[in-house]
Amino acid sequence: MAHGKRNALQRIVNAFRPTLTDRPRPGRVVVSRAEDSVRDYPGAGLTPSRLAAILREADDGSLATAMQLFEEMEEKDAHLYSVANTRRLAVTGLQWQIISAADVRDGVDRAAADESAAYCREILDSIDAFDESLQHLALALGRNIAVAEIVWELVGGQLQPVDIAPVDFTRVIFDEFDRLRILTEDEPRDGIKIPANKFVVHAPHSVSGHPQRGGLLRVTAMVYLAKNLSLKDWLVYAEVFGMPVRIARYEPTATPEEKREMLTMLESLGSNAAGIFSRAVELQIIEAKHGADGPPYERLIEFLNREMSKAWLGQTLTTDIAGQSGSVAAARVHEEVRADILADDVRKEARTLRRDLLGPITRLRFGPDAPVPYFTRRPRGPANPRELADVLSVAVNQLGLKVSEPWARAALGIGPAAEGDATLGGVSR
Repeated sequence: MAHGKRNALQRIVNAFRPTLTDRPRPGRVVVSRAEDSVRDYPGAGLTPSRLAAILREADDGSLATAMQLFEEMEEKDAHLYSVANTRRLAVTGLQWQIISAADVRDGVDRAAADESAAYCREILDSIDAFDESLQHLALALGRNIAVAEIVWELVGGQLQPVDIAPVDFTRVIFDEFDRLRILTEDEPRDGIKIPANKFVVHAPHSVSGHPQRGGLLRVTAMVYLAKNLSLKDWLVYAEVFGMPVRIARYEPTATPEEKREMLTMLESLGSNAAGIFSRAVELQIIEAKHGADGPPYERLIEFLNREMSKAWLGQTLTTDIAGQSGSVAAARVHEEVRADILADDVRKEARTLRRDLLGPITRLRFGPDAPVPYFTRRPRGPANPRELADVLSVAVNQLGLKVSEPWARAALGIGPAAEGDATLGGVSR
């Protein structure tokens, strides 16, 4: 190609690698504007050619129309909204935690690593909207890009984050070299180059090629269009062929006024189911008949729903088994496939936040050589308390691991006994 497609994710990584000399500007760079609350509806009357034009426009760097379409797709398609939310909530529903670099890598100064982890943990705990920012970044699973601005302020003479503000998707563009830029009040057309240590950019699917060609909403856009058109045809079919046909026969001597009156009465039968006719009028109601299989729309929409589930969740048995044969064992295998996808999403989120958020916080506070802690999600334990009890038994009694008693009580749903309460006896060890 003319400029050669470089690795999109590597370009983003290099652009955001923090250095001590790149001190971020305090305050907001991206200020809310009235245009952010106004949205077009590109999905209205969407056709295959119009969809292709929107995607080509995104390839050229202008993402506004595509981002508005992706938002509209989730609003209009209940199944797409369900699977997209399931994919995102699998990540954001897990409790986040900051881990010291000394717990992950060997040869790291324990005291320095623990101090940086404690400081980052304190900073993120103090940001009230941090969880909402993580939910915004999770939208990148569908759109393949999500940006949040780190709002720095001087606190006690030290520059530190006080907020993480989501950036509206319509403010994100790419230049002719596929470099990310942000539209601001000063640069509403070409945007500004991304300042270092100032933005968190999550692009989970940008492994290679154009950064806009990996989002799951783009993958399912054609399926959404086919389903939308099929549903419209199904509604037209139901309106035309689902209602009984009302026929009134009149005598050849009927006047035009009598014919118009009869037609008006027939039309009123559609809503009132009552009418008055002369004895000379023969009224007949013919119910709509269908073939043994009926129209193909329902089967087509079910197929398209399964395609969406495969794209987002990697399987179908945990979302819809209508008309399908399956077993508990097969469903468990499908759930394990979804667990692999979750692990990958968690890993990519952790990589982004360590690079763009924890790195600047640590280096600006402790210097360029300070060990940067790791962001991760705490995995869910076994859903069955008996399974969790068995795991704890093996961990404590056989492996000799030290397990926090408050955590074990919370996981098992067993509260501590108050002083003076009668307690259950157990087998002494």
